[in-house]
Amino acid sequence: MTIGLNNNKMKDILGYNVVLLLSISILFFSCENKKELSIGDKSASEILGNSSYLAISYGGYREKTRDIQPTISELKEDLKILSAMGVKILRTYNLQLEQAPNILKAIRELKTEDSSFKMYVKLGAWIDCENAWTSSPNHDKGDESANSIEIQKAISLANRYPDIVKIIAVGNEAMVHWASSYYVQPSVILKWVNHLQDLKNKNKLPKTLWITSSDNFASWGGGDSSYHTKDLTALINAVDYVSMHTYAFHDTHYNSSFWKLREKDKKQFSDFDLIEKSMENVYLHAVSQYNSVKNYIDSLGINKPIHIGELGWATVSSDLYGKNGTHAADEFKQAIYYKRMREWTNKEEISCFYFEAFNEHWKDGNPNGSENNFGLFTVDGKAKYALWDSVDKGVFKGLTRNGNFIKKTYNGVLENLQKDVLIPAETKSKLEISENN
Repeated sequence: MTIGLNNNKMKDILGYNVVLLLSISILFFSCENKKELSIGDKSASEILGNSSYLAISYGGYREKTRDIQPTISELKEDLKILSAMGVKILRTYNLQLEQAPNILKAIRELKTEDSSFKMYVKLGAWIDCENAWTSSPNHDKGDESANSIEIQKAISLANRYPDIVKIIAVGNEAMVHWASSYYVQPSVILKWVNHLQDLKNKNKLPKTLWITSSDNFASWGGGDSSYHTKDLTALINAVDYVSMHTYAFHDTHYNSSFWKLREKDKKQFSDFDLIEKSMENVYLHAVSQYNSVKNYIDSLGINKPIHIGELGWATVSSDLYGKNGTHAADEFKQAIYYKRMREWTNKEEISCFYFEAFNEHWKDGNPNGSENNFGLFTVDGKAKYALWDSVDKGVFKGLTRNGNFIKKTYNGVLENLQKDVLIPAETKSKLEISENN
């Protein structure tokens, strides 16, 4: 069922300071050669949780395969767009390809061209288990060769770009058990976290560099007790902060009690109110998963910052979240979600690496698969509904992606967007089922 929303309600969704550089000392770090930090540079502790430094997950891939890497000029295009909307921290995921090193090169070039340009990076190092992506993965051991290469590349880049790389994340969803092709036990992550912390202590990495691992909320103790191990406790103690993921979007299918409407609700509320009610439940669901991690860490007597390494909302789905599924995927709901998540995390001083900046169509062979459509922008640079107000305000004036100026999706016509908006899928309570039998 599509909905017809009031345009005004749709729209509702959506001094002078000089910083004095007091420090005159130059800090040096050594790996093979000593590295110089820029005067006035910000540390991870200063930018994380700071609403002036919005965070986002970023890939930059434009094609249907990662064999075609985004060029430096293409990356610079994207970086200018993200900077214009207030994003100052990017998250990358692996060092197997040239994308992440090229992002650092692109930032360095932009900083050289414009001394006021600021962009920092949370650099991801991919971690696999032994025999990952085969029929017999060994989750108790890591892939020593591949993991060592990833970590060494991260070390090298952190030392080469100390003014840009502020965080190294050891692994992405590398401990959660549903990552059945490659997940590892916390001991594997702990080994590499301790290694990086040791290098910091030996002045072979910047002292201000923060080390973490980005993983599902359950992996950080917010789920069932199977994750509550001594190694996880040791890992929580070892990282500089906890980077947890929460995905209410996926949970509309896999853990749907908070999402599905009862049939009687459809009779009591308007279409708009039904969506608003469901998205309020989405917000509460995300908060509860964050709090579940916090409560577990508190129960251990550990005081550790907790930030959100990923959350996001897809806008298109021909699979589990579209017309024949939960009805979660559309730009209207994404806009509500994006706004609410930013409001909540900014207020609570939580960094939120929103997933993601731009659609990436290499992730799913189906163009309409949800994984291809999590971006706030389309591949060709159209701003989705969450950013229509920014387009109206001229935030992206003069900026382009793939040679296209930033325009609104649906040609900015709300009525056309409405046609793709569905109310959440309904369900029947046990009582209602028994009454109807």
